[in-house]
Amino acid sequence: MCEEGMVEETKSAGNTQRNPKLTILPLVALIFYEVSGGPFGVEDSVKAGGGPLLSLLGFLIFPLIWSIPEALITAELATIFPENGGYVLWISSAFGPFWGFQEGFWKWFSGVMDNALYPVLFLDYLKHSFPIFNNIIARIPALLGITLSLTYLNYRGLTIVGLSAIFLACFSLFPFVVMGVLSIPRIRPRRWLVVNYSKVDWRGYFNSLFWNLNYWDNASTLAGEIENPSRTFPRAMMGAVVLVVFSYLVPLLAGTGAVETDSSEWSDGYFAQIGMLIGGSWLKWWIQAAAALSNMGLFEAEMSSDAFQLLGMSEIGMLPSIFSSRSKYGTPTFSILCSASGVILLSWMSFQEILEFLNFLYAIGMLFEFAAFIKLRIKKPDLHRPYKVPLGTYGATMLCIPPMFLLVLVMCLASPKTFIVSGAVVILGFALYPALNLAKELRWIKFNTNTADTSILRPYSDDPEENQAVWEERQGLTDEVSHLLLPTSDISQPDEVTKLE
Repeated sequence: MCEEGMVEETKSAGNTQRNPKLTILPLVALIFYEVSGGPFGVEDSVKAGGGPLLSLLGFLIFPLIWSIPEALITAELATIFPENGGYVLWISSAFGPFWGFQEGFWKWFSGVMDNALYPVLFLDYLKHSFPIFNNIIARIPALLGITLSLTYLNYRGLTIVGLSAIFLACFSLFPFVVMGVLSIPRIRPRRWLVVNYSKVDWRGYFNSLFWNLNYWDNASTLAGEIENPSRTFPRAMMGAVVLVVFSYLVPLLAGTGAVETDSSEWSDGYFAQIGMLIGGSWLKWWIQAAAALSNMGLFEAEMSSDAFQLLGMSEIGMLPSIFSSRSKYGTPTFSILCSASGVILLSWMSFQEILEFLNFLYAIGMLFEFAAFIKLRIKKPDLHRPYKVPLGTYGATMLCIPPMFLLVLVMCLASPKTFIVSGAVVILGFALYPALNLAKELRWIKFNTNTADTSILRPYSDDPEENQAVWEERQGLTDEVSHLLLPTSDISQPDEVTKLE
């Protein structure tokens, strides 16, 4: 019986290895859509900021103190733990499986809420040209149809999603390149300096900046599906940072500098109107189509990271084994269906409500990630890091302080309703962990508890000496805390793992 189980496990590992892996361009496109998807949604920052000045400053400064530190830390931690599950493994190794589970639950719930926005935004852009989508009779079937269609695309494979993201990114960004070129003769720099502090909505302003520049860590949940993650992941992350920042600044500089507008007019979809004023109706239609397709890309990227996060949690025994079952395309079928169901259930909420709720939960999770990064630097300074942020322990700690301050600021600006809803989600997570552990102990539900997934011990290179060093350092992680997550009783030496592969 035991030998048969090992054979099945080996076959499963072999099938997983044959699944196509993500290369750098599809990964850049996926990270781009995890974080941004283009300038659609940044219009509110002009309105909330009382004019172009604060919006432009925000998208210049915010990436320096938030996006770049988060991207660097994600690159380091994701290459230490190149497995599906990402930040769940980071937190578990630093603070124990209880907090790792909470991190996974908060981030999954935040991701599903985020994904509930995109089918709604897709129709919001289309209804300007097709008013029938204002009618609830047409809107509800359209929402369900969009969600199910995009869910099926995720089911067909991560490689297809990555290649689709490349096409969607090119199509979504190119009209803004054209708009930027056409706007050059009409730009008046003085328009960029306009700000009316009496109209500034600080809560809306910071929520807009935060939402448009977060989720850099989501791609870490796909680390087990990446070709040579120790090299590919950091390069893709840095490429995506540059792409995201320029995708915001170029349209904002063109739109606010070339056209005299009132800041109160800037809201979701206003770039289409700016396109018409600069280039004509053809550019307006192009931007509307780009916005609609961009929401498809955002949905695909978010759905992938949410589903593979659940898969990763299942592989280490935190969730029932059904969450790690894969289709013939290598995708986690049940995890995808679970995430899609959450999207459908949450799509009734308003845009602003979802935005605040998901930002609050995401902020809690990110505080834990920064804390885990610092703790692993202090407690495990010699841990093998294929990519390492080029700072010592003190410098790495200082790098985390500005973004942690911003996280606390965003949480403090939340409404009382957001505190209540987020508190309920946190309490639910606290209750779920012991309930699932009880189900595991009493064997009510099947969990992956007997064997360690071979991907957790995947060597970083073909050099046997380096593999041995990595394996020994991985063994160092199995202390009283992480031993519960990375069981060693059935772990073989690196050369034996290589044979399985």
